[in-house]
Amino acid sequence: MTRIFSGLKPTGHLTLGNYLGALRRWAEVDQHRAEALFCVVDLHALTVEHDPGRVRRLSRQTATLMLAAGLDPERCVLFVQSHVDEHARLSYLLECTATDGELRRMIQYKEKAARAQTSGQSVRLSLLTYPVLMAADILAYGADEVPVGEDQTQHVELTRDLAVRFNQRYGHTFTVPRATRPEVAARVMDLQDPMSKMGKSHEPGNGIVYLLDEADQVRKKIMRAVTDSGHEVVYDRERAPGVANLLEILAACSGGNPGELATVYQSYGALKKDTADAVVELLRPLRERHAELAADPGHVDEVLSAGAERARAMARPTVDAAYAAIGLLPAR
Repeated sequence: MTRIFSGLKPTGHLTLGNYLGALRRWAEVDQHRAEALFCVVDLHALTVEHDPGRVRRLSRQTATLMLAAGLDPERCVLFVQSHVDEHARLSYLLECTATDGELRRMIQYKEKAARAQTSGQSVRLSLLTYPVLMAADILAYGADEVPVGEDQTQHVELTRDLAVRFNQRYGHTFTVPRATRPEVAARVMDLQDPMSKMGKSHEPGNGIVYLLDEADQVRKKIMRAVTDSGHEVVYDRERAPGVANLLEILAACSGGNPGELATVYQSYGALKKDTADAVVELLRPLRERHAELAADPGHVDEVLSAGAERARAMARPTVDAAYAAIGLLPAR
């Protein structure tokens, strides 16, 4: 059976983009068609300056929202990365396989390092090496597919390169995975800056719809969304990115086609109203289920503990095999 691995980083509150681009597909499709593992990748949240208490709170909130979105512990493995030591164990072996040059070519590293240096901040070594930890996350489980957004595709390519290189040097150990991306709404854009992704790590603003926003907040943000200088509702990402973003969100919520939906509307106001209604209705059951789960944190803890135990049992044989292949003495 096909095995899938993917995760969410607890660096901010989850957004509409996280739901439409990942969570909904995981719940409605991926956990039913494959052996699926979904992870709160909390170690990745430590690559930048952070508040320890906030990381813990967001890790729990992320796991709770993953359950609220429909991930079923009977159908998939849901766990927290730091609860499974095999991630860190394998990461070092892969650091010994990767090169400095290929890590420094990672686009996200170059962009984040440049921003940090411009503002006079130091850059943590983990920001450079975290793609290797991401590779360990994937390779430890023998994943065949990795559902990711466009901005993470380069990291999956690195994972493939490291798997092939390790296999060639030390004997076949790892499955070589491939990245997969949903066709619709894989990348929801900021409502105030439709050229930028709606990211949970960004500063809070009117351009970001969070999954736990109240209905009135959602409506206000969408009704204030940036459109374009013209008046015609057309689906054109280059010439009319604001309108295109609204059409893609509405299409993802309603199951329609952005281009066909554009022909229905004569004004931006009507498009915004229908998009706001669709998003509010989409998120309503998720918010209700999250409230139920948040009221019973013990249940969430039990799910994560059981998930970590299952994940550990799946990862350990591969990681032990990698330790043996690379030349390390087995522990007795």
